[in-house]
Amino acid sequence: MTESPDEDYRRAAVDLLGAIAYGELSAFERLVEDAKMAPGIEDKIAIGAMATAEFGHLQKLVERLSELGADPAEAMQVFRPSFDSFHAYTAPSDYYEGLIKAYVGDGLAADFYREIAAYLDPETREVIISSLEDSGQTAFIVDRVKAGIAEDHRLGGRLALWGRRLMGEALTQAQRVAGDRESLTALLAGGVDRPGLDLAALGRMFTRLTERHAARMAELGLEA
Repeated sequence: MTESPDEDYRRAAVDLLGAIAYGELSAFERLVEDAKMAPGIEDKIAIGAMATAEFGHLQKLVERLSELGADPAEAMQVFRPSFDSFHAYTAPSDYYEGLIKAYVGDGLAADFYREIAAYLDPETREVIISSLEDSGQTAFIVDRVKAGIAEDHRLGGRLALWGRRLMGEALTQAQRVAGDRESLTALLAGGVDRPGLDLAALGRMFTRLTERHAARMAELGLEA
């Protein structure tokens, strides 16, 4: 039996919300672990606040999933293997790498999800956009990374390489999330009643993602 366009759309919305929700959950768990590497209590408090904000975002996404008639845990579970694999492969080796991952890696993922959210209904789009808002970590991370580089100039080169690696892995992860779920692929392709992304538009989207990544790296004083 062929599903209706409305059901196709609902499935795509649920998949996207599920992906972002699991991303927020894993970000929360990762930040809790990163706080253990923080050099002092002030930094531990700041990282803890970031983790708390991520969990708050998660709750909004869970509520929207329930409103759409989905089981939040089931919607998130399908993305667990790919996200867990990504985080295991990009586990930071020290505090500074953890900060870069939180700023650059999570920032790139947020940019990608904002791009896709443009194809959703206003209510769902607003929930997603609000869940991807900066949790106040930008200024803190930029300050800490720049201070670390000022103390040890060799750190800058290592973190620049780490940022490039995160960029490649995060783009691959984003493409995998969109490509592995037929509903998301269909959402991006559009339909007779809504616009979609052709190859040229898709290329422009990934160009925008790359440019925003370069801007973040520049803000940290690192080469993209």
